[in-house]
Amino acid sequence: MRSAVEVGLTAALAVGMTVQCAAAQGTATSPGKLCDARTYGAKADGTTKDTKAIQAAVEACASAGGGTVVLSGGTFLSGPVLLKSNITLEIEKGAVLLGSPDRADYPAVTFARNQTVQPLVSAVNAENVAIAGEGTIDGNGKVWWDYVKGAKNGGVLGNDHPRPMGVVFDHTRHVRMEGITVQNSGFWQIVPYYADDVTIRNVRILAPKSPNTDAIDPFSSSNVVIDHVFSSVGDDNIAIKSGAINSPGPDAPSRNITITDCTFENGHGLSIGSEIAGGVQNVRAERIHFKGTDQGIRIKSARDRGNDVSNISFEDITMEDVKTAILVTEYYPHAAPQGDVPAEPVGRLTPKFHNIAIENVTATGSNSAGTIVGLPESPVTGLTMKNVQIAAKTGMSIAYATVTLDNVTVTPTADEKSAPTAKVTEMK
Repeated sequence: MRSAVEVGLTAALAVGMTVQCAAAQGTATSPGKLCDARTYGAKADGTTKDTKAIQAAVEACASAGGGTVVLSGGTFLSGPVLLKSNITLEIEKGAVLLGSPDRADYPAVTFARNQTVQPLVSAVNAENVAIAGEGTIDGNGKVWWDYVKGAKNGGVLGNDHPRPMGVVFDHTRHVRMEGITVQNSGFWQIVPYYADDVTIRNVRILAPKSPNTDAIDPFSSSNVVIDHVFSSVGDDNIAIKSGAINSPGPDAPSRNITITDCTFENGHGLSIGSEIAGGVQNVRAERIHFKGTDQGIRIKSARDRGNDVSNISFEDITMEDVKTAILVTEYYPHAAPQGDVPAEPVGRLTPKFHNIAIENVTATGSNSAGTIVGLPESPVTGLTMKNVQIAAKTGMSIAYATVTLDNVTVTPTADEKSAPTAKVTEMK
């Protein structure tokens, strides 16, 4: 299942991801052996490193064919923990798994063809893995955010200042996260990577203003359910990915992803992209509330990282004080072309956005209603907006795109008398 370039991750990293099947093919539950980390020597005093004790509990449960590793009643300071098949990590209410602040505790690994460091919690080539309870996984991220300040390409995988992700499910099937809080990861917080049948439900994901602390990043994963999630973070609230910038390929797509009944506050919104060299298909987002995010609905890519993005729907969406309500762009990191942009030959990494539906959207207090812009050689096609009401200071610009509007209203903000009329216009 794993490519040769990922071999370096197998020994040290455990990452698994699954996506939105209506009924999971397996169950991420572990009713077998009960392994309390304290029994294996964990102190839970917030000072003693409990890494070896927690890992010993995992190994004991795995040797018994599966079971539940319990963290309760304290702060478990730890380096990376690798989960195994048929294991549930149960972090009880009031308990915290706190990432070690010592960079030396995080071994080097290969992830997505890049060198980085092992996540705080991971599962690799596993199945039936769960993280549950009402406790907290805290990445202790400030030490990592300070470490990366001023680093060249500090937000890109493979830079010379690698940071640990929070929870990674790598090539793992039948995954469940429920009830838990994940916060303050050094880098991306929850990452299903080449995972299948993943459910993330009733989870809180938190970080202050901080670099690259995406909440959930499904990466080349399928059959993912994200339901009743609250996130307030430093970067994307969700970012669906499927390949790297200038990826040599091959890259698997992300497919069959459902996002329902979520609330997103600080962050960059619900994103598809920007790194989608494998493509993204069959994404459904319903009943999402955005409050104060930089963007709301965002599909983003560029000529060096794109592929087919299709059968995407957003429905019953509300936004308060979101800076840009809708952004669909093939010019990332820019919203629109910078000057004249001539057409180029269509290649393997050319973004191809089509069959996108945006319905029943209400946004108030936005700075911009949005931008929808494709490449001259690869316009956005088949995008429909129905029952969309946006109050914004500036209107919506559309270029190199075929867009069908049905009951779409963009209203100028009342207190911006001098603002240009907020309306849908076509960029020339």
